[in-house]
Amino acid sequence: MKTPILTVNKIGKSFKDKRIIKNISFQVFEGEIMALLGPNGAGKSTTIRSIMGILYPDEGTIHFNRHGEGEIPRQKIGYLPEERGLYKKVSIMDILLYFAELKDYPLKKARERALFYLKKFGLEGKEKSTIEEFSKGMAQKVQFIAAIIHEPELLILDEPFSGLDPVSQDVIKNEIRNLASNGTAILLSAHQMNVVEELCDRLLMIHRGEKVIAGTMEEVKTEYANYKCVLRGVADIEMLKGLPQVQSMTHQGSVTTLMLDAEVKPTQWIKHLPEDVNFHELSLSRVSLHEIFIDIATDHLPERSEQNA
Repeated sequence: MKTPILTVNKIGKSFKDKRIIKNISFQVFEGEIMALLGPNGAGKSTTIRSIMGILYPDEGTIHFNRHGEGEIPRQKIGYLPEERGLYKKVSIMDILLYFAELKDYPLKKARERALFYLKKFGLEGKEKSTIEEFSKGMAQKVQFIAAIIHEPELLILDEPFSGLDPVSQDVIKNEIRNLASNGTAILLSAHQMNVVEELCDRLLMIHRGEKVIAGTMEEVKTEYANYKCVLRGVADIEMLKGLPQVQSMTHQGSVTTLMLDAEVKPTQWIKHLPEDVNFHELSLSRVSLHEIFIDIATDHLPERSEQNA
C-alpha cells in the first residue's frame, strides 16, 4: 500500500470578507500523480500557497506525513510556479546550482543531475548560456529542472506545459511519469484537460473554493461522464431521429454528435442504429474530462450522488 506524503485536512482561507477556499481535503501518495483542477479563481493557487507555507490557512491542517507535525520540509518539496522566475543574465548552470543550494542539496551531485537533465531535455552544451538567450519553451525546461534538481519527495507543478510545443510537452510528460514511478508524489495543476486525463491517477476539482469532484479518473468518468456517439459523414440525419436514450443531437459540418442517457449500455445501444445509415466514421466514448471541466466552470455540472462530491 502506498504511503501518503501529503495530507490536507479541511483547510479554509478568507481574505477580508471573501471566502477563498472552504473545507478542502485530499491526500497525495508516494508515486502518484494527483491533479488539482478548477476554473480561474476557484482557489487552486491559494491551496498550493498554503501547502508551500506562503500562506497560512485560517482553519484545518496540512501534514507532511514523513515529517513532524506542522513542519514544512521545504528541502523535500519541489515547486514549479505558474509565474516563472529565473535570473535572465545568470548562466543556466549557476541558476540550477543555486536552486540546489537553497535546498541543502550536495552541489557535486546537483551538477551531475543538471548535466544529465540538460542533455535529456535537448539543452546539452547550454550550461553557460543565459535565460535571455532562450526561447520560452527552453526556459520552461530549465525551470522544470530547477524544481526537481534536489530529488523532492513532493513535486508541485503549476501549469508545467505552458509555452511548450508538442514535442517538449511529451518530454516533460515522460519525465513526470518517470519521477512518479520512482516514488515522487506529484501534485499537478493544469488547464490542458487532455494531458491531465492522460497523466493523472486521481483528481480533485474545486469551484468557488469548494470541492465539487474527487476520485480516480475511472471513478470520475463513471460518475459524471455520460456516453456520446460521434458520427462523421452522415448522409441523412433524419434517420437518426427517434433513437432511444438520446438526450440531444447536434450537427455541425459533417459531424453529428448524439449525447446519450447516463444509464445507456453502449454495446446494446449501438444495435439501434439503422442498418442503412450511411457514415464514414463512428466513435462511442465517455464525455471527456475537458467537457466535465466546462460543465463545472459554467455551472452546468449535473446533479449526482454525494459519493464523490
